[in-house]
Order: sequence, then C-alpha cells, then structure tokens
Amino acid sequence: MTGSVLSAGLEKTNLKKFNKEVVGMVEKLDMFCYQCSQTAGETGCTVRGVCGKEPTVARLQDNLLFAIKGISAYLYHARELGYTDPEVDAFLERGFYSTLTNVNFDAAEFVNLALEAGAMNIKTMNLLKKAHIETYGEPTPTEVKVGSVKGPGIIATGHSMKALAELLKQTEGTGVNVYTHSELLPAHGYPELHKYKHFVGQIGGPWFDQKKTFSKYSAAILGTSNCVLLPLDDYKDRIFTSGVAQLPGVQHIEGYDFSPVIEKAKSLPELEDEPRDTVLTTGFGLSTVLSLAGKIKELVEAGKIRHFFVVGGCDSPKPQAKYYTEFVEKLPEDTVVLTLACGKYRFNDMDLGDIEGVPRLIDLGQCNDAGVGIEIVAALSELFSMEINDLPLTFVLSWMEQKAAAILWSLLYLDIKDMYIGPIIPGWVNEDILNVLVENYNLTPIGNPEEDIKKMLG
Repeated sequence: MTGSVLSAGLEKTNLKKFNKEVVGMVEKLDMFCYQCSQTAGETGCTVRGVCGKEPTVARLQDNLLFAIKGISAYLYHARELGYTDPEVDAFLERGFYSTLTNVNFDAAEFVNLALEAGAMNIKTMNLLKKAHIETYGEPTPTEVKVGSVKGPGIIATGHSMKALAELLKQTEGTGVNVYTHSELLPAHGYPELHKYKHFVGQIGGPWFDQKKTFSKYSAAILGTSNCVLLPLDDYKDRIFTSGVAQLPGVQHIEGYDFSPVIEKAKSLPELEDEPRDTVLTTGFGLSTVLSLAGKIKELVEAGKIRHFFVVGGCDSPKPQAKYYTEFVEKLPEDTVVLTLACGKYRFNDMDLGDIEGVPRLIDLGQCNDAGVGIEIVAALSELFSMEINDLPLTFVLSWMEQKAAAILWSLLYLDIKDMYIGPIIPGWVNEDILNVLVENYNLTPIGNPEEDIKKMLG
C-alpha cells in the first residue's frame, strides 16, 4: 500500500481506539461467500473458503465490488450525455473479473485494485463533471426555495441531470411545476436548467424522507436513478421510474418520453402555496470557488479563516447521524465548510453567514461532485504552497452506500490522511483491514463533536 506510516505512538493510540470502538461492531461472521457451488454445507463459507480464500480477501473483494458499483453509477450518467472512457471500461472489466472464484487470492493485490478504483473514480467524476458543464453550463450559486407553490407539480428524485432536463423541456408551457428532491437539488445551479421558470424549487430533503414527503404532496413523482425506495400504496399510482431505476407495480418510462408523468400531474389535485421560508443555496462550482482564491488567501494569512472542513457523504436515518448536525453547529465562526452529497441535509438549512464575502457553507453538489471538492483541495494546496496533508483542512465523512466506497478510495489514492468517518464503519471491514487503514492513513471514527473539533483544530 502506498503512503507513509505514521509515528508508532500515534499508530498505537488510534489502533486501540479503533479496536475498542469499532471491532465490536464488525459482523461476528469472519466472512460470507456463496458465489460458487463448492461452499461449506452447500450454503456459504463463513470461516474460510473451501477454495482456500481467506476472510480478509473475501472482504476486500466485497469492497472492490462496492467501489466498482459506485464508478459504474457515475459512468452511467456520463454515458447518458454521450461521454465515455475506454480506460475506465477496461478497469471495470478487470476489477469484476478479479473477484470471480479461483482467480485472485492475494489480499495485497486487492488493496492495489481498490486504490486503482479510487484513481478510476476520480477520472470518472471528472468525465461526468465535463459532461454536465458542457451540456448545462458552469454551475453558479443559486438560492432554492423549499416547499410547494400553487398548481400541478412533478417531484424529480435521484441523480440524473439528463432525465431532469428532458422533463423540464417537456413540461414547459404546460402549467406543471417541477421540483427537485434529494440529490437533484444541485440541478438548480446549472444555467441551462435554472432558466426554466417552472423549475420552482425543492421539496423534501435526503433520500430517506421520501415516503413521508411523497405521501404529503399530491404530485406526480419521477425516480431517475438510485435512492428511490419501494413506494407506499398512497402514492404508488403516481410514481414513475426511468433509466436504471425500476419498482414492482410502478410504470417505467422507456427513453425520455415523460408524457404519462405530465398527464398524471395534471390529473391530481393542485399543490397549495406554502410559506417557503427555508432557502437553500447550491451551485458552487469550481470556477466560483476559485474566483475567491485571492480573498481566501488574504483571510487565512490574516487569521480570519482558521480551518476548512469537508463535511459530506451519504445521509442516514440512523440516530448517530445527528453528529454531523451538531458538528457543524459547534464549529467556530472562523471556519469554512465545504459540503456535497445528501449528507449536507443534516445542516444545509443553517445560516452560517460569511467571512468578509467568503460563504462559511459552500454546497458543491451531488456525491459525484466530490471530484470538484478534490480539485478545490488541490487548488488550496497550490495557493498556499503546501502539501494537502499540511493544509488547515479536515475531511469528515458520512458513510452509507456503494458510491461512498468509490469516493473513500479516491481520497486514499490521493494519500489524504487524518480523515474522520462515521456514523458506522463499512461492513466489509475487519480488524486486519482497519489496522492497515489506520497505520497508513490515520483513518479515525467520529466520536463526540466538541472533542473531535478540538482535536482537528489542534
């Protein structure tokens, strides 16, 4: 594995912390593999593979599959817009093939493959960013009102800008308003999408609030990608899927002809005007943030900005996820938060103000916009002539699904250290893997927000 090993004292301290706080959370089963016909008891290998595969290898294979799934999601959305990359395609083939039975038993090589997956994920996120910008323009900071306005409506959820763009085209002039939900919020920042007058705001927050939210609003619903849940009966007849998303008993739209969705919206009782007092700001693209570089440098050198935090990832309904709300609430006023993905819904309605024109809360977009976050961190490194790990910057990540695995390994590929992760530890981790991550990267589980902030700020 690449990356320097930290001091022995620090290693031991953090390993003890991990062993105490995390290992107990790891599954009691050393492994579970049922991918071939030779499994123990013809059910699955849970101690060691009949083939000889060790538990750590099995878990690293699972991790690689998660990362590959994440890359595939981003690549799919790039391909929707006509953008592909043969190098990424070739890696996906090799990565998948490596996890087949009796192909690769080398744990070290699976770590290398995970790091390579991180590199390929960066390449893919950059490709998707290019696709979005060349198709819809460079994002600009945009205020988005939360809540409904009077009239028929469609709520679009998921991640597909292509599907949303086609929906906006087809609903123009129909009297039907379009709203975003969850990870489509950043769409409001793209000029070619924001231009539509009937693109009126956001309804709801993260992915897991959708059952409550979709039941509340008498709107048609379009699921455009992952993060769509099995529907409740009270809105099952007005939800539609497109692209890769499909639900049993729910009409699936082939291609991008959304006329059934539009007709359903027109047939439903109109939504009512709501106060819309909550306003979310999104659309901080790379160019916008870089335009502040001179001011940021001035403020840092003057001691007016002490530290930057990248707080983002997948939101979770788990009670432990309140950590991220409390963390941002308790940050000193001389700090700046960069955020992305649905983890931002834990705090993106907070008014953190600004530091002499530099916003204290900067929403970079969807999970795939982690690539923009990486570019900004690299720019800060160049701005201050410092290595990334020497910057006054800390990553505080929230964990949930497969795309998060791809992003985590992208950060590890860049040799970024001292990151905090929570609210749970990924299920594919065992003690051996934890030790490697701690020893090489000082990856640390979140704890108490106040105590963590003190440690991060030194």
